[in-house]
Amino acid sequence: MRSLRHFDLNLLLVFEVLMRERHVTRAAEKLHLSQPALSHALKRLREALGDPLLVRTEQGLQPTSRALALLPVVQQALAALQEGLAPPAIFAPATSTRRFTLATTDYFEEVMYPAFLSQLLGYAPGISFSIELITPEVLSEALEQRQVDMVVGLDSQSSLPSGVLQTPWMHEELVCLAAQHNPHMGEALELEAFARQLHVELADISGLLPSRIENCLAQHGLSRRVISKNLNYIAAARVVALTDAIITLPRQMAERFVAMLPVRMVAPPEELPALAMTLIQHSLYANAPENVWLYNELIAFAKSAISVKEAVGCK
Repeated sequence: MRSLRHFDLNLLLVFEVLMRERHVTRAAEKLHLSQPALSHALKRLREALGDPLLVRTEQGLQPTSRALALLPVVQQALAALQEGLAPPAIFAPATSTRRFTLATTDYFEEVMYPAFLSQLLGYAPGISFSIELITPEVLSEALEQRQVDMVVGLDSQSSLPSGVLQTPWMHEELVCLAAQHNPHMGEALELEAFARQLHVELADISGLLPSRIENCLAQHGLSRRVISKNLNYIAAARVVALTDAIITLPRQMAERFVAMLPVRMVAPPEELPALAMTLIQHSLYANAPENVWLYNELIAFAKSAISVKEAVGCK
């Protein structure tokens, strides 16, 4: 026999059906081939294997000893291929005990995650989650090694490692938060006045790309002074409450602090872009059934959250 590289593996299907049918016409019908085409395939098989394989007798076509020895090997190989090429099993959230690891922003974990988890547990009671901070190592290594399943809520990044997929997910309006006693603050800020303020900044995703705020200011020839770079929103908001500094953050997070601390919301400069949150995963696992399910659930959650916000805005 010639090297497997030169062997037409389609002939194995022909061989297996011929061995079952022991009849060229019936085998051709099973394979949806013409009789001449099947006869030609049998000729190629005989040449490739150096054996007649099926011999015509008074009892019809009968297999040679070589064919009988080869049959279980071929059947096992075809069964393995059939199993390997079959679509992956559908993810069953109702019975799954899968633990997902999400790298998220402080904002997603505080504002959205509790409602998202509560919703999922209603029909996927066995699943669980681990939450991690977003770091450059998560994007460059952890996603590829599947130590993290998905990055949720990161502001859109223009440059990501090879193989990483980024999908737009949700937009959130940014607002400024200032202490109620802050004497420098009106109801809204123009861009130049915004730049003159003392600022508190969140550092949980720093180091990935310059922030949109810095980019926006730089485009207008401006910069700002950051007096405190904090690891979480609550510490940053407390700094704002006790100083004349401001912080720029998503509206829903700001609303929580207004109810908790002596702070108030101030309209930011019109030039500041909205927070463009994304879903990030690795292309190696994007088609895995459990990843497809999680991705679809997050997309559906975002759509429902947008619908709620629009409904509230119409009232």
